Amino acid sequence: MTAVTPHLMLAVGTAVIGSLQFGYNTGVINAPQNTIESFYNETWSSRFSEPISQSALTALWSVSVAIFSVGGMLGSFSVGLFVNRFGRRNSMLVANALAFIAAAFMGFSKLAASFEMLIVGRFIVGIYSGLSTGFVPMYVEEISPTSLRGALGTLHQLGVVIGILVAQIFGLESIMGNASLWPLLLGFTLVPAILQCALLPFCPESPRYLLINCNEESKACSVLMKLRGADEVNEDIREMREESQKMMREKKVTMAELFRSPVYRQPMMVAIMLQLSQQLSGINAVFYYSTGIFERAGVAQPVYATIGAGVVNTAFTVVSLFVVERMGRRPLHLSRSDGDGGVSRFPDRCHGITGRCPMFPPVHYVEGR
Repeated sequence: MTAVTPHLMLAVGTAVIGSLQFGYNTGVINAPQNTIESFYNETWSSRFSEPISQSALTALWSVSVAIFSVGGMLGSFSVGLFVNRFGRRNSMLVANALAFIAAAFMGFSKLAASFEMLIVGRFIVGIYSGLSTGFVPMYVEEISPTSLRGALGTLHQLGVVIGILVAQIFGLESIMGNASLWPLLLGFTLVPAILQCALLPFCPESPRYLLINCNEESKACSVLMKLRGADEVNEDIREMREESQKMMREKKVTMAELFRSPVYRQPMMVAIMLQLSQQLSGINAVFYYSTGIFERAGVAQPVYATIGAGVVNTAFTVVSLFVVERMGRRPLHLSRSDGDGGVSRFPDRCHGITGRCPMFPPVHYVEGR
């Protein structure tokens, strides 16, 4: 197997900071829910001289959570515009400007007595996260040797789940999930952004981008030699040349043609179904609302139950690092999907048993990403 060089690990580790940011901002809004809702109520009361209604509070909270996904959708659609214009590495650098802006909006929302600033900040950091979910896997895949591509590609998801877990821990009331420090909790996204900006100049541009997009073969060779720790990179260059020739022969297609043409339809449907299988598993809803879910289920310490779910999520992502190359992508995904189908029957049944028989304590499940 190809050796993992210091240059490769620096580049991969720096890129995965963007994945950690996505995970952090996915989970950070969860633990301090009650504290932030109190801020919404206080702000509303000071403006309108009456407490906010429960329906309005629920609507505001739902918007605060969901606007992150709306921003993420917009960001993901913009990935191609960035990577083809600025390159992979520089796109990550440019996108951090959004993280700085979002951190300022969220961090100063309490000082400005403005829940609108918090919502706008969540939207902006959602755009940043949507961009990162495109930049990071693309960059990691293009700088990784073929034999390590699966394992190193999994680091993107590991960064996401570690980010979620860090957000859950920082969200404890004894750390930053309290009435005085929750703005720092939300604004903490500034710290990884600064770290990534400091490290990215020491990371190489994607050799694939240099060769195919910029036609700079000498720079691509130099980058590959550093990443591989070897003087012989002709095989990598040959593969990229072949890919470039194939791309030149391919005509540009519209979005409609992706679904109409039999050449593109099957790969397109596979890509869509892979994403849907993860999103429709319900795991994102768990990490957005788990504190409220566990609280309504009667758990005495819902925040700690949420952290427990994050620990399980992280542990099984680590396991996937060691089995993805051995077992293959497809068998692992199929076995996970079968597990989803079986496990997803438990919550409703457990809820029904708990409702009919008060002597049964609430039973919960955690589903891996």
